[in-house]
Amino acid sequence: MSSMELHAPGMPANPDRDSIARSLRRRSHAGFALLAVVVAYLAYAWFAFDVPGLIDSARPERAALLATDAVAHKVHVTRMLRRGTTVIAVEGERTATYTTPPDWVTVDGDVLTVDLDDGYVAKVLPSSVVFVVPDYGTIRIAVQDGRVITDLPPGVPPDWLRATDAKFDARPDLRRRVQVSRAKIEVHRYFLGWENFFFPFNSPLQAYSFGELLDLAFDEPRLQPETANWRLIFRTFWENPDWQHGNVFVALLETLLMAVLGTVTAAFVALPLAFLAARNFAPSGTLRFLVRRLFDFLRGIDMLIWSLIFIRAFGLGPLTGALAIAFTDTGTLGKLFSEALENTDRKQVEGVNATGASRLQTYRFGVIPQILPIFISQGFYYLESNTRSATVNGALGAGGIGLMLVETIRTSRDWENTFYIILLTILLVIAMDALSTRLRRRLIGDR
Repeated sequence: MSSMELHAPGMPANPDRDSIARSLRRRSHAGFALLAVVVAYLAYAWFAFDVPGLIDSARPERAALLATDAVAHKVHVTRMLRRGTTVIAVEGERTATYTTPPDWVTVDGDVLTVDLDDGYVAKVLPSSVVFVVPDYGTIRIAVQDGRVITDLPPGVPPDWLRATDAKFDARPDLRRRVQVSRAKIEVHRYFLGWENFFFPFNSPLQAYSFGELLDLAFDEPRLQPETANWRLIFRTFWENPDWQHGNVFVALLETLLMAVLGTVTAAFVALPLAFLAARNFAPSGTLRFLVRRLFDFLRGIDMLIWSLIFIRAFGLGPLTGALAIAFTDTGTLGKLFSEALENTDRKQVEGVNATGASRLQTYRFGVIPQILPIFISQGFYYLESNTRSATVNGALGAGGIGLMLVETIRTSRDWENTFYIILLTILLVIAMDALSTRLRRRLIGDR
């Protein structure tokens, strides 16, 4: 073999067996040392962040309940023991109260028989309830002398049952629940789907199917003489007090405008500043240093911090979110554009100069065409990303869909509304991503 034969870095040109073994041992020891460092760090993080405590405090049943509430609704059958009244309502809302009991609730004087499906039956008496659970038995709960007295079948009580002198709570599965306290008896039955999504509970349009609504929209006579049927259907849907479709649409529009205004402002402010930060366009080193430090300052402060600053300065509103996006992205896009300018081909610039073009014409025909793909690509990418960021800024008080999302989460009741807003936000981000991809391909091709 020739002396020019390739050999491993750090090894002699003609290694013997011992030197090869020593080199392999050193490399294996380095690998094991790196692995040991990673394991030690993970072990430290495990205890530093109290992961065992978090696991012990986790409540998976609570997560399952919230997930169920996000895709289903429940009807409350409630008997107030002190007043002796009974109310059947969707989600316990006063505006969604049944005047006539549904077919799965039978009323016989003071006795209500609630069919919870699959053999589960709850018979509500004036001051007690009998709960029949298949494969377990009959549970009797009574309220006497200010105490909740529970009579269970023989054996060990199941995990889904909690019984004390103050409260009884039984939830055999995610579809049904019985609760008894000193003041009231509640029976919940869950149904898959979002309740009253299109029209309010008391709206006469609830009685129509989708096909009947289509026929009604352009049919006569009018349900309201002063309003066309199609307009009545749309207005009833748009002004639904439970789902607030109109307010949600306006909030989504505010979020989108916040992202567009902030991104466009940042892009057009960052471009001229990038010329001052590029080494081959700004002859003054002091000027380049100051502009680059300005970019570091703008992007060094997180967008959420900028949002809090502008909320303090200008108050709540979409303008604060747009300013936070503009300030942060001016620093980021300015750095990207300045690096793109430093990588431009000088031959194209010199060719334009050779034609006798002015400095502005040189930039227009010799520089801008080279950085235009990066300008458009990065601008559209940050527009799509800022649609998500605008939601977070809105949650802090900048308005838009983020603020509505936080308000629904705070109630801890209508998780289906929370899921609805999250779903619309995801669809908006997907739509912006698809639109930006299409525009980017149309403007700069598939490069």
